[in-house]
Amino acid sequence: MSIVSIIAAHPDLREGIGGPPNEALAQAAAITSYCSVVCTSCADACAAEEMDMQQCIRTCSDCADICAATSRVAARRTGANEEVLRSMLNTCIQACELCAAECEQHDNDHCRICAEACRDCAARCREALQMVG
Repeated sequence: MSIVSIIAAHPDLREGIGGPPNEALAQAAAITSYCSVVCTSCADACAAEEMDMQQCIRTCSDCADICAATSRVAARRTGANEEVLRSMLNTCIQACELCAAECEQHDNDHCRICAEACRDCAARCREALQMVG
């Protein structure tokens, strides 16, 4: 089952109201959810590092929360709130870019994986942003 499948099952879409599912937005909903989990895991791993990783923990935690919220908004059929959705996508892009830049400063696997997930997430959010309204 994919995010696109569940969004396509929405009654408004079945009845032809609101047009077809937005594949780019559905993909953004999926990757922001994934990125949230990766950032949460990275923040937890940073807490176990012997060096001071406070800034990375904060940045990953902020990014995780922003990605999670963006995922939930992107999965809804809230066409009347396109401005909110655009704002969320832009905020998610910014949070992911900041988190990736922070994680890229550290030489460990969890930060490398997190930075990559954040870069991918920002790219998918940019694609979705082009398709909104």
